[in-house]
Amino acid sequence: MTSKREDFELDTWTNIDFADDEFDKLSRKNDRKFTIFKKRIKDTEQFKVEANVFDDSTYAALYKLVQDGHIIALGGPISSGKEAIVFEAYGRDNIGLAIKIYRINTSSFRQMTDYLTGDPRFSDIGSDKRDIVLAWTRKEFANLKRARDGGVRVPEPIAVKMNVLVMELIGVEGNVASKLQSIELENPLLAYQIIRDFMRKLHLSGLVHGDLSEYNILVYDGELCIIDIGQAVTHHHPNASKYLHRDCQNISKFFSRKGVETSEEILYNYITQKSS
Repeated sequence: MTSKREDFELDTWTNIDFADDEFDKLSRKNDRKFTIFKKRIKDTEQFKVEANVFDDSTYAALYKLVQDGHIIALGGPISSGKEAIVFEAYGRDNIGLAIKIYRINTSSFRQMTDYLTGDPRFSDIGSDKRDIVLAWTRKEFANLKRARDGGVRVPEPIAVKMNVLVMELIGVEGNVASKLQSIELENPLLAYQIIRDFMRKLHLSGLVHGDLSEYNILVYDGELCIIDIGQAVTHHHPNASKYLHRDCQNISKFFSRKGVETSEEILYNYITQKSS
């Protein structure tokens, strides 16, 4: 993929700061309310199952997000994977939220590094696993914002702190969105065209999803939404073209099985065509 100077300037639009500063540490140490908050989470049934995801800094991140008014109430888990667990929550005005907490100890750091290396926004990231996870969390926040600014339907990013990402809940409490792979599509061609346009808009925004498939596209109330955008890379990443071809292969295969006439090549050419 070719790139221009203005593209690079777009790549560096945000300051990715993942440090747990001394103020944060001192605030936790001297704040009795934080100790009470931490105990309440530990004693709540829905969090005991996933106790290994919570370390002191994760408790502190949640506490700060509550203090700042981003989170009003925490609910139970929606999904759980090797890299992260997602909980339901409520924000201001009872808005439904998804709280994605990346696991510090069990995430696939080597795979994360593959996506971070070559991204100019993360040129200073070393090999410390904690730093990698914290950078990855902020990377997903930045990618969500950039995708939405480009007109792609992704969850709205609300806030980020340490390894905790707060974003829009797709669905409502007790009835969250289903994955594309698990539903029966009434109009596969229309769904394909919508996803195809999302992929093109993402590309025009300077990003490649890098792991797009029917498993990270949600469907709720007739609307399609792309998720899990933490690994998305800029066009400057050395594997950007390879990742885009893989995305096109996954999506074209899925919709071909649904009767849509498409292919990896057709989809790739559509996404990368120059705007008129």
